[in-house]
Amino acid sequence: MIAYAITDPTTLKFTTLEDDLKRFSKRADMILYRDKSTDMYAKNAQLFLAEAREHNFKKILLHRSYKLAHKLGADGVHLTSNQFSEIREAKSLNLFVTISTHTKDEALKAQMLGADMITYSPIFKSPNKGTPKGVEELKELIALVDTPVIALGGILTQEQIDLSIESGAFGFASIRYFGD
Repeated sequence: MIAYAITDPTTLKFTTLEDDLKRFSKRADMILYRDKSTDMYAKNAQLFLAEAREHNFKKILLHRSYKLAHKLGADGVHLTSNQFSEIREAKSLNLFVTISTHTKDEALKAQMLGADMITYSPIFKSPNKGTPKGVEELKELIALVDTPVIALGGILTQEQIDLSIESGAFGFASIRYFGD
């Protein structure tokens, strides 16, 4: 099971970067640096990668920019559901590619284009993310694709993690679960 931490400005601060990454590393196998609000993403990504490499993460990813991920030597990139056309380009640079999906058609498209892993969301209620898919729909999706599926959205408790894994998910991803 993969425990995939997605950072945001509420869970990761550069003034406490070392301590924050130490906290994440106690519960997460993979980590994504994600900050949609900064104009210093490239500089912060470089700092993030340098510190994250000091911890025991299996994979360290950057958000959206496969070119920056390649340039800075990240393990991979997490693409948004609007970036399907970039999967093959990222793969050609030997990056591990995860992409966000929200429908069965998107998941099938991601698989066809060669994504290494997909997140499927929201599984549980999550602020501003629409109607939850639920574990039954998660099960249906997992039966449909061969690409590893990571449950995402509203995962805050061990019970929700267990339900996701029992549904056949390869793992789970969360922002808030890892923020404490």
